[in-house]
Amino acid sequence: MTQSLLHLDEVTRSYTLPRERLWGPAPMVHAVRGVSLRMNAGTNLGVVGESGSGKSTLARLVMALEQPSSGSVHLLGQALGELSAAALRAARRDFQMVFQDPYGSLDPRQTVETIITEPLASLGGTAAPDMHARAREVVHAVGLRGSDLGKYPHEFSGGQRQRVAIARALITRPRLIVADEPVSALDVSVQAQVLNLMQDLSQEFGITYLLISHDLAVVDHLCEEVAVIYQGRIVEQGPPLTLFRQAAHPYTRALIAAVPRLVPHATAGQRSRSPVVNSRPHASSACPYAPRCPQAQAVCEAQRPPLRALDAGHQVACHFADTASAPD
Repeated sequence: MTQSLLHLDEVTRSYTLPRERLWGPAPMVHAVRGVSLRMNAGTNLGVVGESGSGKSTLARLVMALEQPSSGSVHLLGQALGELSAAALRAARRDFQMVFQDPYGSLDPRQTVETIITEPLASLGGTAAPDMHARAREVVHAVGLRGSDLGKYPHEFSGGQRQRVAIARALITRPRLIVADEPVSALDVSVQAQVLNLMQDLSQEFGITYLLISHDLAVVDHLCEEVAVIYQGRIVEQGPPLTLFRQAAHPYTRALIAAVPRLVPHATAGQRSRSPVVNSRPHASSACPYAPRCPQAQAVCEAQRPPLRALDAGHQVACHFADTASAPD
């Protein structure tokens, strides 16, 4: 069997919150709950879900910026949580990250060349002339000029700053790039340019993306596989063509229905709206989506559905996925 590029095995991440009462127990937040994923080189994976579903926490766990409470993250067969600080620093050559905010992720006091070459500098072993040559190579790859290396972040637009961030991720020639909402802070006209750039770089340099996004269109454009996450759990996974056209989980269908759509020549009251879901109070549901699900039944409150194969390459965690109707 071919070795996976990235493998998450039952990864969980919990946080302890401040106590609400002096002698009371400290409340816990379970951001990621038992997530298992496997990525092969060349197959871009998108993780979608609403705000607070655990997407960014999952990205930080993959990048080893945080350690899982339980479970393990393997990159190219190495368990990242078991590596020493020096070994982890060396392993970061193979995986880099593009952050959401192109304004906050770049140090305004440093030149573009210093920002881009920082990963190489931290790894060590690369002479200054070689770092400069690599910096010129990656800025040209992302559509910027060599003369831009001496500039500062405030001299660029949002789209150009994100190109700088992508160049910084490219400098080590990684196998995997984790992109956390890479275009959400950009104008719509610029989003397509950055996405097309990422697609071109994937084909040119053999990069695989783990794309974190709430925008289904972005994921559909760039990814060959999609995982839908809700309250820290994967509830559906499969190819975009299947998930976005024949969604089996009620949550996936609700996400699709929430995408604004205008009916031609319709009045304001006739425009497409998201379906109203049942949000009745629910204290201890075994299925995390049951309080919001319009078709929840007694079994949903008694037993959490496992992630199971529905069709070839299509998994879903729903008791009634076999009888679910596709979205309009």
